Parts: sequence; structure tokens; C-alpha cells
Amino acid sequence: MEPKSPDAVTAPMSAGDTSKIYVVWVGEPTQSSMPEGPDVAVLADGLFLVRTDQTQSQLYHAVKRRVAPKRLLVARADGHPKFKGMEAGALKWLRAGG
Repeated sequence: MEPKSPDAVTAPMSAGDTSKIYVVWVGEPTQSSMPEGPDVAVLADGLFLVRTDQTQSQLYHAVKRRVAPKRLLVARADGHPKFKGMEAGALKWLRAGG
């Protein structure tokens, strides 16, 4: 299996994909920030939800290569996470995807 490029983080999901939701926390990025796109929702500074068909490891390495953070967490969410006080539109993004 060929590794996906770092830009795979922003690739839109097709209708037939079985996507998963991941919580991604990027601490002190040293390069570019997390990409924006239809499958990335900003929750707070450095905290994101990502909808993707990638495995946890593939997403982790894609973010690590693109952002080169000093600290990084990628965790699969089992269902829709509960949250309050996050960036505008985050809950709408989550509900729209599934």
C-alpha cells in the first residue's frame, strides 16, 4: 500500500467512503498549520476534528510530515464527541457528516 501524501488530510470524502472521526491536537507547530477543508473542523487553537478514511497511523504521519509539531495527538473518536465552547460551526460540521 502506497502512503498517502500529507495533503491527503484535506482530500474530500466521496459519498461511498466509510469515514472515521479523529481528534487531532497539534502542539507548537513548526511548519504550516493544519490544512482547511471540508473534512477538517477547527475546535480551538491547535485542536481539530478530521473526517477521513485513513487509518489512525496514516493520519498521524500525514499531519506529522505537514505540520512538524513538537507535540501531536491523533485519537479516533468512537462516535460523535461531546463538546462545548468550541469554534463556531464545529457542531454543525460534525452533524452534517454523519
